[in-house]
Amino acid sequence: MENFQEQLKNRRTFAIISHPDAGKTTLTEQLLLHGGVIREAGTVKGRGSKKLASSDWMAIEQQRGISVTSSVLQFDYDGKRINILDTPGHEDFSEDTYRTLMAVDSVVMVVDAAKGIEPQTKKLFEIVSQRGIPIFTFFNKIDRDARSPLDLVDEVETVLGIQAYPMNWPIGSGQILQGIYDLQDNELIPFKNAKADESVMAEGMDEIELLKDAGNEFDRKAVDQGRLTPVFFGSALVNFGVTEFLREYLKYAPAPGPVLTVDDLEIEPDDPQFTGFVFKIQANMDPRHRDRIAFVRIVSGEFDRGMDVTLQRTGKKMRLSNVTQFMAEERENVQTAVPGDIIGVYDTGNFQIGDTIYSGKRKVQFPDLPTFTPEYFNRVIAKDVMKQKSYHKGVEQLVQEGTIQLYKSWQGNEYIIGAVGQLQFDVFKFRMENEYNVEIQFELIGSKVARWIRPDQLDEKMASSRNLLVKDRYDQPVFLFENQFALNWFRDKYPDVDLEAKM
Repeated sequence: MENFQEQLKNRRTFAIISHPDAGKTTLTEQLLLHGGVIREAGTVKGRGSKKLASSDWMAIEQQRGISVTSSVLQFDYDGKRINILDTPGHEDFSEDTYRTLMAVDSVVMVVDAAKGIEPQTKKLFEIVSQRGIPIFTFFNKIDRDARSPLDLVDEVETVLGIQAYPMNWPIGSGQILQGIYDLQDNELIPFKNAKADESVMAEGMDEIELLKDAGNEFDRKAVDQGRLTPVFFGSALVNFGVTEFLREYLKYAPAPGPVLTVDDLEIEPDDPQFTGFVFKIQANMDPRHRDRIAFVRIVSGEFDRGMDVTLQRTGKKMRLSNVTQFMAEERENVQTAVPGDIIGVYDTGNFQIGDTIYSGKRKVQFPDLPTFTPEYFNRVIAKDVMKQKSYHKGVEQLVQEGTIQLYKSWQGNEYIIGAVGQLQFDVFKFRMENEYNVEIQFELIGSKVARWIRPDQLDEKMASSRNLLVKDRYDQPVFLFENQFALNWFRDKYPDVDLEAKM
């Protein structure tokens, strides 16, 4: 059995980010194949012949073929314990993705080699860059016609503002793909069934000489600080270049590091005190049991099943006895876990996103996880008045998960829900109907500019048809402005009033 320090050293916890359709789910599956977790792409062991992406467990994801929630996938490979946090690929789900990115030590960015850097990739990269997280780039789909690799690497540097260091280099693409040249071992890995093309080989070797003469130097410290990205080429669909990528990633990706508290103290992973934070809550992962799970990233110390911890926000003591680890929807009870691992704590309603838990008497609090200001709003009502109990429970749980944000009319208790994008409303409606058996209907409020106002500055007469006054889930006053013009008009009229956006 590995000791605690060895386990720490061998943990790799990362997320895969990409624009939709760049191949994130396909690459995830190939990594799971390498770890022996699945037999073939689309099938988790023990799931028979269901051809579903192993990371897309929610029914709506299986219908639409997109990831709309973050699952956790754990496997062992080459002496390392790997935790992949699968992030939503859809642009509407930036908030859930943002929270997930708070819980990783590095990021793999998948880019379609025919399309280059797309808007969602850029948006997610900016979030990663703000945290200085090490980032590894995988240019996917080189078995199809792709852009020039020199153009692609240049685009990474100019559009994203990060230096790039190619770890391998494609010789051709699509029909004339010869293989990838491993720049570490100076050898060609031929593409199966490649049709030999001497001119393509010669051009590729010329580019490699150019890289050796004029390319960036490899700088491990710059990688660790998120200033230089190691770049790989391959095709996840046909499993070409994935083994080489995984090997090099595990060599250079960081093990878990220290995390700052709200008091600016660094909690080191080998600190004996157990600490962790909740970055995700998911209800009804198993509809048969109506369960609710809080996903906890372990920051320091060792988790032992049955240990006692304190929930920092409430001061409440609790025993962690019913705890799981994940392989998408496949789970098993966990006895021990270490920093970098993600554990799922069965929750009866105690936890909120951003909560800190810790053992012992020293109080620890990690910073709150950020939330986005919603841009779209709908009134929501239950079609069947007899199902009010299920309706309120469903709304409360999905709000606690962060699926949507909840507001209420200032006078009365009308529910108004806010979201970053339309897909969140679709998921909310789908889950209310399928998990809580409640049909709902929306009354469109539309796109609004939400701004919080201090209660001591509020006069209810400030509200009008152009700025709707509501309260958030914590009963704080919020104005929903019709548009930017209405917001500017309000600021001109009330210059001493402070208005605040979430982010």
